[in-house]
Amino acid sequence: MNTLPALDAADPLGAFLQTHSRLFVITGAGISTDSGIPDYRDVQGAWKRSPPMTLQVFMSGPPARARYWARGMIGWRHFGSVQPNVAHRALAAMEHAGRIELLLTQNVDGLHEAAGSINVVDLHGRLDRVRCMQCGDITRRDIMQARLEAANPDWLDLHATIAPDGDADLDGVDFSRFDVPACTVCGGILKPDVVYFGENVPRARVDTAWAHLGRADAMLVVGSSLMVYSGYRFVLEASRRGIPIASVNLGVTRADALLTLKIEQSCAEALASYA
Repeated sequence: MNTLPALDAADPLGAFLQTHSRLFVITGAGISTDSGIPDYRDVQGAWKRSPPMTLQVFMSGPPARARYWARGMIGWRHFGSVQPNVAHRALAAMEHAGRIELLLTQNVDGLHEAAGSINVVDLHGRLDRVRCMQCGDITRRDIMQARLEAANPDWLDLHATIAPDGDADLDGVDFSRFDVPACTVCGGILKPDVVYFGENVPRARVDTAWAHLGRADAMLVVGSSLMVYSGYRFVLEASRRGIPIASVNLGVTRADALLTLKIEQSCAEALASYA
């Protein structure tokens, strides 16, 4: 089936989607804000808050890891229960209609898969998994949550503002009192199975994305300012190849000069009619 559900070819985005049938889609934090996950940047592309923790800081010692996991334990209560919104469902409908070559998401929330998208590359990993930095064992984040809560019962009554990375703005507390469980297989350091700043995206994910870009006839960027190079490089290459690029995003993007079409609306508002 190649008919896009509820397509409105009278509007610019609808016309773009009608014209192109093999979309390479890139999504960013802006698509998940209507699911209750804060985004990172303002309309000018600047950080709204301190940048996320780097791999080097996380691995620097127990204090940094205690700070991350304490904040993560509080934040997961919200993050672990978020649901896809209409924009996620619209992209899933487009894929099921045969219109999407690949969905490459920079998000770590797993909401595209929860909405029904299948051909997804989670470029920066998934926050619902935890990886051992020593033996590579993978466990579910909800299991880690249970271990964190069991080891730190005095922290269960704390509440804080939710942050974009599934953690929380937990300030003014002594993180040295927080107990971080170790890997049950080897005793190693446990880290969310996501790509931190200062860490490389696994080569297999990048190679998969390049292969699908070669088969796409257009690119659609949804909810991303493209300020991070790991996603922006695919837009650069699409432009170099002459592939038309449409963007749905509130505010400035790094690729504004490369765009064929720019829709400055919330992702949910722009895509609602296609769900």
